[in-house]
Amino acid sequence: MTGKLIEINPVDFVTIGTIGPKGQRVFHLQSGRGNQLITLLIEKEQAWALSEAIREMLEDLQKRRPDPDSTVELDFSGVDMDLREPIEPVFRVSQMGLGYDEERDMIVLVAQEMVSRIEDPDDPDEPEEEEPSVARLWCSRMQMRLLSAHTLEVVKAGRADPKQNGRLTYYWT
Repeated sequence: MTGKLIEINPVDFVTIGTIGPKGQRVFHLQSGRGNQLITLLIEKEQAWALSEAIREMLEDLQKRRPDPDSTVELDFSGVDMDLREPIEPVFRVSQMGLGYDEERDMIVLVAQEMVSRIEDPDDPDEPEEEEPSVARLWCSRMQMRLLSAHTLEVVKAGRADPKQNGRLTYYWT
């Protein structure tokens, strides 16, 4: 089975948000342009790692190709970082990567679908690999700065004490 390529070039917005109560939140990476909307399922750890990777990439880019907007304090007023309806995930992400197009000064976020093995009815000993779908989201540096900062806030908005991680805490008196 062949996966599909979904490309939004450039995006109008990119965000990460959650649905569900603390301890049961489902993380979504969402982007769109015009009437095109893509929502992907991600894990909390993936959201945090993406935020850190974006921050590191932007720091490195700033050293190589200074961007005057990078010194401007982030201002979320007028920027809608909420998930948009309908929230219908296209696929669950297995891995993500970042790239940079120097000519256009654009960052591409590449997300690859998590796939399962399909058993071949003719040869059950040799499972067939399903081709993963891939999403490529082309963003400006400012969009990525906003995404990184916003994502850290979304990740931190979980449990008051992340060490509990869904486990019961007993207090003896």
